[in-house]
Amino acid sequence: MLRPEKAEVIAALTEQFRDADAVYLTEYRGLSVPQISDLREKLGRDTSYTVAKNTLARIAAKEAGVEGLDEMLSGPTALTFVKGDFVEAAKVLRDFTKDNKQLVVKGGFADGTVYDAEGVTKLADLESRPVLLSKIAYSLKAVQTKTAQLFVALPTKAVRTVDALREKQEKAA
Repeated sequence: MLRPEKAEVIAALTEQFRDADAVYLTEYRGLSVPQISDLREKLGRDTSYTVAKNTLARIAAKEAGVEGLDEMLSGPTALTFVKGDFVEAAKVLRDFTKDNKQLVVKGGFADGTVYDAEGVTKLADLESRPVLLSKIAYSLKAVQTKTAQLFVALPTKAVRTVDALREKQEKAA
């Protein structure tokens, strides 16, 4: 590649690194073009799956301020740039590797943290944002319900006790 072409590729990759909420690195050796197209489709519109030369990707990552990916940038590497929910993209990659053993997740970068392959798998095992938010809302509602029951229980118990004493005095009289 000529130097001006390399500079354009580095600039494009740097922009993708800056715009992405997460970047996953995969080894795509052995995947056919239809399989890669299927993966791109499953990843969705907000995610791009790009094959790039490792040296150019290293330079672009450093220019974008992403450190720690150098060790993973070896061999045939494809970069998955994720905008939005990066946990969902990790789930797609995990599920795709179950059916296509040729795809190997090397690691990634999300929220300022570098993840190895195991870390990406742990991200994929997380529940989605809506599920986590609903669990938090349920927990808050449960606490409020218990508090309300506690406030109602004390006066109810007092009324029952007074009522029982009144019935006892009526029977005694």
